[in-house]
Amino acid sequence: MANELQLNLGTLRSTMQLTLHTHHASRIWHGRTSSEERAAIIGLNGFVSIMNKMKRGAEQDDPYSDVWMLRIEDKLNDTKESLRALREQVDRVLLQIPPALSLGENLNVQPVNLPLFINAQLGFMAVYLLADYDDLARRLILAHHTALIDRSTLERWLKEGAHALRSLFSLAQQYKYSGVQRGDYSANTAAALKARERFGDVPQDVLEGTRRSRFAPPMMRRSTIQDPQADEDAAVDAAIDSDSPEEGDEASPGSIPPEEEER
Repeated sequence: MANELQLNLGTLRSTMQLTLHTHHASRIWHGRTSSEERAAIIGLNGFVSIMNKMKRGAEQDDPYSDVWMLRIEDKLNDTKESLRALREQVDRVLLQIPPALSLGENLNVQPVNLPLFINAQLGFMAVYLLADYDDLARRLILAHHTALIDRSTLERWLKEGAHALRSLFSLAQQYKYSGVQRGDYSANTAAALKARERFGDVPQDVLEGTRRSRFAPPMMRRSTIQDPQADEDAAVDAAIDSDSPEEGDEASPGSIPPEEEER
C-alpha cells in the first residue's frame, strides 16, 4: 500500500527579504541614472537578473556563460576583499571610543524591507555584499557623528565602498548569451565561428568543462535533430541576435522611500 502512494511535491520556496538602513545602500540597490558626466549603472536588482540569465546560459552548455560565471565570481571575491579592508579601517577608528562611553547600534527607525526573488547563487553573493556595505555605512555615519572622522573621510570611504559594488555591476552588464554550445565548437560549425568572432576564444579548460564556477549548474545539451543544417542556421542566428537565453526574469526591486538627509 505504501509503495502505491504518490506524492505530488511542488517546488521549495522560502520567503526572503533584505533590510537596508542607509540611503547609501538603497542607492546601490536602485543603480545610477545616466548624466552628462557619468554613464548609467544598473543596481543590485538588475545585477541579479543578469546572474539568473547567466546561470541559465551555463545550464544550456554555453561556454561563454561559463567564462562569465568565473569572471563574475572572481570580481565578487575582489569586491568582498575591498569592503573587508574598509571595514578594518572603520573598526580601528571605532576603537578610539573611550571605555566609559557606550554606543549602541546605529539603526534606522524606519528601515526599508526589500523582497528578494533570486535563482542564482552569484546573485546571493552580491546581496551579502550590499548588506555588508549597508552595515559599513551605518558605522561610518556613527563615527562621523561622534567626531571620530571628519566629513571628507566619511564621504571618501563611502564612495570607495560604493565604487567597488558599482564596478561589479558594471562588469556584469557586459555579459551576452552566445547561443552556441560546446558541441558547436567540436564540430567547428558556423555558429561557433560567429561566436568566436564576436566574443573571442574560450580557454581550453573551460571549453572542455574541466574548469567551471563553484556554482555552475549541470549542463543540458541540445538533442540531436534530423536537419543539422537547420540547427546550425538557428544557432548562428542566436549567436548574432540573442543577448540572453530567455527574457523576463527580473529581480523584484522592492520600494525605497524618497531620499532624506542622513545625519
